[in-house]
Amino acid sequence: MSAPQSLSPSEITKAANKAFPGATNSCHAIGTNWALAKATCNPDMVRPGGYISGPSQFALADAALWFMTFVAVDRIELMALTSELSIRFLRPAIGETLWARATIDKGGRRSVVGTVRLWVDDDEGSPTATAQGTYVLPSPGS
Repeated sequence: MSAPQSLSPSEITKAANKAFPGATNSCHAIGTNWALAKATCNPDMVRPGGYISGPSQFALADAALWFMTFVAVDRIELMALTSELSIRFLRPAIGETLWARATIDKGGRRSVVGTVRLWVDDDEGSPTATAQGTYVLPSPGS
């Protein structure tokens, strides 16, 4: 499936970086019902033993859902807000690059629900965590 015509990963990343200077997450790719987010790990994200921290994984899952929400509404909607997000850690995340693919479970006028799978480096078949969350959209005209 192809990406929405009016969005690009670079436009999403640029808008996110402007809204949140210093954020380490970026939108790497998008499709008709998904978004792929990426974080290159820095020492602040790594716990003893080389584990990428849970908060870092949670943050990337949230970013992937935010980017996925843009795909669902086919526009960059910076005021889309996390309504709820839960995560389950499956195995230690050890590596240099953290990935998160968010897929749309249900999109509506007021909210978008999605599921996220996270993995490290090129090992997409071995997820480190899975998350599910909901983003709410601003009221029209707000």
